[in-house]
Amino acid sequence: MKEQSAQAAPASSFLGKAGPLVLARLFTAGLTASIPLVLARVLSLEEYGTYYQLFLIATTLYMVLPFGVVQSLYYFVPRADEKRPWLVQTLVFMAGAGLLGAALVWGLLGPVARSFDNPALLEHRAALAAYTALLIGAFPLEISLTSQGRTKQSALVYLVSDVLRSTAMVVPCLLGAGLHGLMLSVVGFAGLRCVATWLVVPRGSSGPLMRASLWREQLLYAAPFGAAMLLAVPQQNAHFYVVAGAVAPAVYALYRVGCFQLPVVDLLYTPTSEVLMVRLGELEKQGRLEEGVVAFREAAGKLAFAFLPLAAFLFAAAPEFISALFGAKFLPAVSIFRVSVLGVVLAILPMDGVLRARGHTRAIFFSYLIKAAVTVPLLWLGVRHFGMMGGVVSWVLAEVVGKGTLLARVPAALSTPERPLRVRDLIPWRELGKASLAAVAAAVAVFLLRASTHHAWTGLPEGFLYRALPLALAGALFLVGYMGVLHATGVRPLSVLASLRSRRAS
Repeated sequence: MKEQSAQAAPASSFLGKAGPLVLARLFTAGLTASIPLVLARVLSLEEYGTYYQLFLIATTLYMVLPFGVVQSLYYFVPRADEKRPWLVQTLVFMAGAGLLGAALVWGLLGPVARSFDNPALLEHRAALAAYTALLIGAFPLEISLTSQGRTKQSALVYLVSDVLRSTAMVVPCLLGAGLHGLMLSVVGFAGLRCVATWLVVPRGSSGPLMRASLWREQLLYAAPFGAAMLLAVPQQNAHFYVVAGAVAPAVYALYRVGCFQLPVVDLLYTPTSEVLMVRLGELEKQGRLEEGVVAFREAAGKLAFAFLPLAAFLFAAAPEFISALFGAKFLPAVSIFRVSVLGVVLAILPMDGVLRARGHTRAIFFSYLIKAAVTVPLLWLGVRHFGMMGGVVSWVLAEVVGKGTLLARVPAALSTPERPLRVRDLIPWRELGKASLAAVAAAVAVFLLRASTHHAWTGLPEGFLYRALPLALAGALFLVGYMGVLHATGVRPLSVLASLRSRRAS
């Protein structure tokens, strides 16, 4: 009986391993989210729009050029006896990818600046090229640690890195150095990350530095996912590029505020998906893959209790949220913001992690191909006829199509000959139902609060504390309502939070 309990405990509590990662991200989420909030106050609308355009370019290359090689560590490292070849050849590949990214920035920033009708981008060409190269080179740092099960060390690296990044971006602007000072500062930060990556990643691993047969195997595994990223990232950012080319930088700043999302994906989805991938690799190695569907439902259920209320609150309290965090000048972005928060709901099911863990990367590519095909006509029609609102709606519709395509392939990835699965077997219906009921009820309460107290907030001073007062009141009401309805349906919210903490099997 004790042996059975010891074997069952990891399957039911594997999500606890994500605890250090979640807590580290929780601590730094406020810092990360504060970056655009601070910059919105110290930069002009034109500079703010230019800032978003610069980092749009860097982020696109950062997500595309790794070509799935770094993410392949989640598949190979848990299964490997000698881990060093996988780690070192990943470092070498990313160094080359970083140099390619710098060359692309240098060569293509001119045409991009003309497309965006923003010559100010060219003033930051050298800094953007260096930042892109160094940031891409440092991509494997946290992932290499997580893939080895060293979640505490990975959490510490996330913590330190996010603090340094936030400091590097905010302090120069607060000191009056403007966007130029910010760009130079982030180059220094990316350089430190790159050096740390080469020092930390290979440490403690065994085996040769590289092995040609493993290198080919890694590239073959990563290629479908990498090709998918070549489609997915440009597709996901396409609405930003199209809107940037259609409006002035100052108006583009409004659009980016409307598309602002709290770092919930980094905070909960990413570490949960990462640990789920490692767990599925362990189950496969132990011949217990039939337990994979239980792990998936557990992860999705916990994410539902977090993401559904977040989306509902942001939708209901959008005016208070935008006014408090960005200022009244950004209130025209409220309608765009309410559409964009629907993307939070689509992050409940960690489907891409399951498909990568099971080697079904071609399914991911197929999903992104469909999304790309859908995005082009949606954006063309949406932005042409409905402007910025058409841009954000086209993004949401494409995401729904892509998630549906992924969901259709997950049952095959988790099925075994003894237990074939269907889509309905994957969904944590009870958790979704209870979380939805509580979130909707609490959101209705926020709408009623605004209707009854709207005139009470007129004439308040412009200070942040006064602007934050309506948001704080709406947040308190929503939290009490959500927790109360959950409690009435038999859910103990504190137990859900406790399940995300790191636990040791007794």
